[in-house]
Amino acid sequence: ERRMGRRADIVHLYHREDELFPSKEEQGLARDRRMLLINWKPSFEHTWAAIAAGAIDRRIDRLARHIARTYREPFFLTVHHEPENDVRAAPGSGMTADDYAAMYRRVVLRLRAGGVGNAVTVMTYMGAPNWASKPWFERLYPGDDVVDWVALDPYADRRVRDFDGLINKRRADYPDWPGFYRWMQWRFPGKPIMVAEWGVFERSGDRAFKREFFRSVRRRIQHYPQIKALVYFDSPHAPRGDTRFDASPGARRAFTDLARDSYFRSTPVER
Repeated sequence: ERRMGRRADIVHLYHREDELFPSKEEQGLARDRRMLLINWKPSFEHTWAAIAAGAIDRRIDRLARHIARTYREPFFLTVHHEPENDVRAAPGSGMTADDYAAMYRRVVLRLRAGGVGNAVTVMTYMGAPNWASKPWFERLYPGDDVVDWVALDPYADRRVRDFDGLINKRRADYPDWPGFYRWMQWRFPGKPIMVAEWGVFERSGDRAFKREFFRSVRRRIQHYPQIKALVYFDSPHAPRGDTRFDASPGARRAFTDLARDSYFRSTPVER
């Protein structure tokens, strides 16, 4: 917040397996009108099919009791984000797209039954054309009754030049894919869209790239009115490079200008 010159509206957190959340520290972060976005991967030892069949019901129930007892504020919850590259399409693998959808439903419905009424559920996709073109891709979706928001996690790799290219990534080897925002508009016309993880990698041959990219976001964001949240992934050691928004003075100024833009304060969020 000091680096970008404004309070964060959303704090993005990651949890796994039997960890209870939000922790006391995380609840402290949520004060002063910050909203938590929690990614939870419920199990690494059980398949999606096993979870859907009840293998970790006790874990889910324990978490539900913790949330119901300790935290009443609304928070975003995504269950096993970016599932595409974990799919094993072979029947009986326990990790098919249908298994994912059933797992997601089991987790959300059981949390609700346990008294968790403040979770705003998010279905988070990778946002990559190669995965979105798989024949099973559409079957990942768990259903409108258990999904409040939809999200994508795109990064500005070498194929991406600006914000338009980030959220509507196209590839010549997948000519039928329209781009993720376009697909989401068609598939989920009534749901808010979140860009739940996005980052811009350093380019050794173009030190001004980040600055110009952030400027493109500020110019173009209003052309995508279904996007209701941008959550930046800021790290010097992201999996494919340095995504720090202030790796150069010019990039920092452009990001600060973006973060302070009045567009992001035009509709206050009720808490």
